[in-house]
Amino acid sequence: MKISPLAGKPAPASMLVNVPKLVTAYYSEQPDPSVPAQRVAFGTSGHRGSAFDKAFNEWHILAISQAICLYRKLHLIDGPLFLGIDTHALSVPALASALEVLAANGVEVMLAEGDEYTPTPVISHAILTYNHGRKIGLADGVVITPSHNPPHDGGFKYNPPSGGPANGDVTDWIQAKANEFLEAKLQGVKRISVDKALQASTTHRHDYLNTYVADLANVVDMDAIRGAKLRIGVDPLGGAGVHYWGPIAQRYGLNLTVVNEVVDPTFSFMTVDWDGQIRMDPSSIYAMQRLIAMKDRFDLSFACDTDHDRHGIVTKSAGLLPPNHYLSVAIFYLFQHRPKWRKEAAVGKTVVSSQMIDRVTAKLGRKLYEVPVGFKWFVDGLLNGSLGFGGEESAGASFSRLDGTVWTTDKDGIVPALLAAEITARMSRDPGEIYQELTREFGEPAYDRVEAPATADQKALLAKLSPQQVKITELAGEKIQTILTVAPGNGAPIGGLKVAAESGWFAARPSGTENIYKIYAESFQGVDQLGRILKEAQTIVSGALTANPVRAQNKGHQEPSIPSADSKHSQASGR
Repeated sequence: MKISPLAGKPAPASMLVNVPKLVTAYYSEQPDPSVPAQRVAFGTSGHRGSAFDKAFNEWHILAISQAICLYRKLHLIDGPLFLGIDTHALSVPALASALEVLAANGVEVMLAEGDEYTPTPVISHAILTYNHGRKIGLADGVVITPSHNPPHDGGFKYNPPSGGPANGDVTDWIQAKANEFLEAKLQGVKRISVDKALQASTTHRHDYLNTYVADLANVVDMDAIRGAKLRIGVDPLGGAGVHYWGPIAQRYGLNLTVVNEVVDPTFSFMTVDWDGQIRMDPSSIYAMQRLIAMKDRFDLSFACDTDHDRHGIVTKSAGLLPPNHYLSVAIFYLFQHRPKWRKEAAVGKTVVSSQMIDRVTAKLGRKLYEVPVGFKWFVDGLLNGSLGFGGEESAGASFSRLDGTVWTTDKDGIVPALLAAEITARMSRDPGEIYQELTREFGEPAYDRVEAPATADQKALLAKLSPQQVKITELAGEKIQTILTVAPGNGAPIGGLKVAAESGWFAARPSGTENIYKIYAESFQGVDQLGRILKEAQTIVSGALTANPVRAQNKGHQEPSIPSADSKHSQASGR
């Protein structure tokens, strides 16, 4: 399938979700647990789905919430549970359902003052702040968000006391228990009315916004940003941080303009993404057309996705920076401008992120910690300080405070955005200009990602790819150096395959949240070699899926297999 003719254009009224019908479906439709697509399924970022598909309905949230209560009891987690929501239409109904169960189970719940929306990193920050210095009575959290997914989706993710995404052992247990409740038609789920839950002695209000905003000066040099008098533009994309940016500007004296403060569950103000859907993806050139068009109004501008755990950086020099470009610049800058960080603090990246990061890290004399896709793999390192930075090619990152201690263990879209302003202020040039300097030293990579539909069976086959299935000895004319099925940093399975030669590589893996597979590829010899790498990768993948071979579609170009010259600027994000 080619790029939608609507991509990059304002969303037509016919595309907008019918919110009353969606919320009605949430309450009226009941999932059938004998249908795999209607069961609780935690991917790399929690359980997601649409009420229209019976994949995110009241029963799912009641079952997951009760499972979390049992998990907390089993593991003696009896501190407060920090609960936040984003601006998707299903988030408010899901909050009511979750609160009914949490209150019935006697969980101390922390809701936002004034029913404010709460970004994912703010929940992580609250958990870690509360747990600091404690050994018992630890807090955990829930964020109700499907991230940047389309308006008809809902999402629900659990963060344990470590503050970041739960690891597989935790989510597998919660998922299995929740599905048991679905199969038992919710027998065993405790529940009280939402009115009683709101009035319960265990339900409290917490000032998430001011607590988080007041602490930002301990992770980003806000004085430098203020002193440079940068003109900054911000588009919250109608997301959970929409009311955070004004207080940030006011508290720190920044010349910051929020270009759109509208909260609309249909997200009618968005331009359409590459595939013809509305998606609040700050790394997509299609979804970001409105802010890109404003780039000359500001010295720097940025956006975050719906739960504000991903960033998009727009510079005067280069427009929207692909995530890998900005991650490379952020790493290059941070490890030279954070003198209190531990000398042994490493750089964390996922196996599908650019090798530019590897080259920058080697130049800095730092250790590289390469892990599978999923921010959960960075949690322990960020928590104990062995990682100074953790970042994903999908525009998710977090890094240590100025003093080297932990900031958040979940992705934070706000601080990387503010860091871009700090970099511009202190380096007197924007991140786009600095990236070009890096390419002159390390080479200029061409990077792309393609994807195609895949059934659950096909995804399972792809996840079990082995080195023996790679029959070729060369990749785009170069001798293959490594074939990986586990990540070099931690030895964890990557859920697919990565093949690398001297100047290029590809990785293939199934999505953790969608019925698609993805091929990531990069070449330091240009787009022609990148095209050859993608073709050879697709041959290997099709061979593994011989029962139902499928052809990948390129998210950034008209032709699905051969990238165009600007392929490295067309990275769409998400998983």
